[in-house]
Amino acid sequence: MSYDPRYLSGIQYFNDCEFFEAHEVWEELWSDIQGTPRRFYQGLIQVAVCLHHFGNGNLRGARKLYHSSRGYLTEYQPIHEGLDVTKLLAQLESCCAELTASDEISGIEIDPELIPEIHLDPPPSETHDR
Repeated sequence: MSYDPRYLSGIQYFNDCEFFEAHEVWEELWSDIQGTPRRFYQGLIQVAVCLHHFGNGNLRGARKLYHSSRGYLTEYQPIHEGLDVTKLLAQLESCCAELTASDEISGIEIDPELIPEIHLDPPPSETHDR
């Protein structure tokens, strides 16, 4: 399967926990896409920004984007563009469980062991460099 290089670049940034950069690359792709696939990329962008905010201590922003990203991505389950959306949402839920468990969100930190990763199936046909 052939994937847009920007999609792959965003995934690489995402898996390197460079969430702001992933968001930037995916936003460029999102701006070029028309129709319903836009919502898929918007969801990925919001997952990346959610994790960026969470890692930087903006817990309210992270919580807001957690919920909105799920709203965008749910319709693309189980798999879209080689991405196991169901798995990504489950990993995000686990990562953000403490953040979403109560209204009191001070003092919560992201657990690096719970940060989601994205692996495509089928994998990209060739190695991609940013």
